[in-house]
Amino acid sequence: MIHTGRIQELTILRRTDAGLYLGDGQANEVLLPNKYVPGHFNFGDPIRVFVYRDSEDRQVATTLPTQFALGAFAPLHVSAVTRNGAFMDIGLEKDLLIPFAEQERKLEQGRRYVVFMGLDEKTDRLYGSTRIERHLDNSALTVARGDEVELLVYGRGDLGWNVIVNGRHQGLLHHGEVFRPIAVGDRIRGFVKQVRPDHKLDITLQALGYRQYNDANAELLAKKIQQHGGFLPLTDKSAPEEVQREIGISKKAFKQALGALYKARMVRLDNDGITWLDQ
Repeated sequence: MIHTGRIQELTILRRTDAGLYLGDGQANEVLLPNKYVPGHFNFGDPIRVFVYRDSEDRQVATTLPTQFALGAFAPLHVSAVTRNGAFMDIGLEKDLLIPFAEQERKLEQGRRYVVFMGLDEKTDRLYGSTRIERHLDNSALTVARGDEVELLVYGRGDLGWNVIVNGRHQGLLHHGEVFRPIAVGDRIRGFVKQVRPDHKLDITLQALGYRQYNDANAELLAKKIQQHGGFLPLTDKSAPEEVQREIGISKKAFKQALGALYKARMVRLDNDGITWLDQ
């Protein structure tokens, strides 16, 4: 079959005034309009295309790169808001419609949101949805504690950042686990910190073996030391303003974090700064 919303490899069958007709080997055909026809081709060649329905509701193919495909999630910008819903730019001539019923909250033109691409089986039309959690499934997890995972940040709540884990599960990145700026739509790497009895996933940005001292500020300090080549020119006598500028925490929190790293034998304290000890 030729599937709407998917990137597929089809075969070049014949040329017409409108473009190339492509086939799937099962008597199904779709038009690749002239503007997408490659400069050089041979009949019988395979070609990778994305299939969608155009403004006249005809199934057509394109060689334009698309940001995502059916069943996937992607950060998109709102190109327009009309009485029919919000239209998202997916890099094609026709934007993706998010009906009001599929909006978690009212979308604003120009802003970026994480979107799921679905297909209306009755009309064979693609649609978008920002009701992300209804399209995630934690009932049968494919990850375990300690696994490295791919994350897509899709929202922020009181406890932390809501993330899509490996494109299929819901996870939570607690505020205390984040030591750098992130935003909705960011794709980052992380680790499964904990799998709860209800199958909810707690996520961290550091490998679990790195968290021997179990202290968020100590982890932040350790990261800063390593980012500076294993030496940081701060001591327990450094001015609070200098600590705040370098680490982003208070002098008291810095001394506690430094003590935790020293107790864990992660650092050496010198007169002119902190040295990271190779483990």
